[in-house]
This record gives sequence, C-alpha cells and structure tokens, in this order.
Amino acid sequence: MVCMVKDSNNPILQLSEHLNPYRRAASLAGRRLLWDLTPESWRSRKKIRWWRDKFVGKKAVILCNGPSLLKVNFALLQNTFTFGLNKVNLLFDKTVFRPSCVVAVNPFVIEQNVRFYNDTNLPLFLDAGSAGLVRCRSNVMFLHSTAEGFARDCSWSVCQGYTVTYVALQLAFHMGFYEVALVGCDHNFAVSGPANKTVVSEGRDESHFDPNYFAHGVKWQLPDLFESEVSYQRAKRTFEAFGRKIVNCTVGGKLEIFPRIELEEYLGQ
Repeated sequence: MVCMVKDSNNPILQLSEHLNPYRRAASLAGRRLLWDLTPESWRSRKKIRWWRDKFVGKKAVILCNGPSLLKVNFALLQNTFTFGLNKVNLLFDKTVFRPSCVVAVNPFVIEQNVRFYNDTNLPLFLDAGSAGLVRCRSNVMFLHSTAEGFARDCSWSVCQGYTVTYVALQLAFHMGFYEVALVGCDHNFAVSGPANKTVVSEGRDESHFDPNYFAHGVKWQLPDLFESEVSYQRAKRTFEAFGRKIVNCTVGGKLEIFPRIELEEYLGQ
C-alpha cells in the first residue's frame, strides 16, 4: 500500500487549503441564491414567518426517534404543541395521538417517507432540497439550511446541526416557546461506525422506535453523537441567553446536557 504524505511546504497545497473556506462559502452562497430565485422560497418564507412568536410563554415537546419514545404516555400531550420528527408517522398505527407538526431534513428520510409527506395535512417543515419530491401546498414549508449557528428566525435559514432534533429546537425558538422538552432522545444507537457514513441497513432497526424505521436495505447515515452534542450545547446557551429552557423528559437514554425532569412534572400534571 502506498501512503500519500502531505507536503506542508508545497505552495500549491498551501494555496488550496487557504482557498477551501472561500470555496465553501462561495458554494453555500450559490445554493442560497439559487433557492432564493425560486418562487417556492418566498412562499415558504412567508409561511414560516407566520409561525414567528405564535406561542410566546408556552411549552412544547419534541418527539425524538429513540426506542424510548414508545414509553411516552401520549395522552399527556393532547393539549401540548408537539414536534414530530422524520418518520413519526410509523407511530400512527399504535396510537390516536398526532403531533402538531412534522420536521424532516435528511434526504434519505424524506425520500423513503415521501408518500406520507405528500398525503398528510399536518404542517410540514422540510429541507428545501426536497421541493422536487414533496408537493408544494399550504401545509408544506421548505427550510433552507446553512452551515453553522442557531437560527432564531427560521424563515431565512436553519442549521441542521447533525440531528433533526436541533432543527426542531430552532423552530421551537422561532415560534416563541419559552420551555421545550425532549422525549425519546436516547442519544444511543445499537449500531456503530464512522460518524455520518452512509450505510445500507440489514434486518430490523434496533436504534429507533420502530423496527422498520431504517430496515431491510434502505440507506441511512450513521449518527454523529459528538457533533450532535455540540449542537445541543449551542441550543442550550441560546435558550438560556433569552431566559428560556430546554429539558430532557426521556425515559433513560444517554443525553445529559439538559436537566432531566419527568414528563408529568414538566406538563404540570
């Protein structure tokens, strides 16, 4: 095997490395411009602005996708605004509960679940890259993604932050919720491998609340738990800087960034 060693004194390589951030910025700016030139970008932005500060002073719950989601007493959530994530519709044959909206930004998730997104009347917040897959209609809002940060106004852009939960946290802030709880956020996966690597599933899915979530030969990306925690820390700082709070109501799991509290106590029941 031949091992290629980088020559740090090579001026061409030095120039290439120096230009990489600028090339990345130019690429992001180009995608931003292309999206802004589409009529759907302006329609989505207007709809997303409508949600701004609609729920000031209220609480919300984000339904994450870990196996512990099945331990949630959904009857407690009937009068609470809830964010469903990705393939939350796989719950629908198990409970009459329905989330207040659904958030999905991963291209594999959207492609695999596109029939639901095209049929449902629930409010949808989807990545702008799916505008060619999901029919544009009044309940669909497309989110432009940027590389970094925490969006307090999601009508312009959001940061995906290596987990759709982070996008939901930005939307919750955008909507004005003063306190947000996570449930089903196990932050622990039954599979291992290089972070963000695209793999093909084999057999049942033991890492999500439904064994068919990523199963039987579909593609998905392995989690990046470290970068997810970086994003969670950023969300925590932003919420706290504005006198707001994120709590973890997950039954078990390994996420310890947010203070833990029982769901019943959080909801005052």
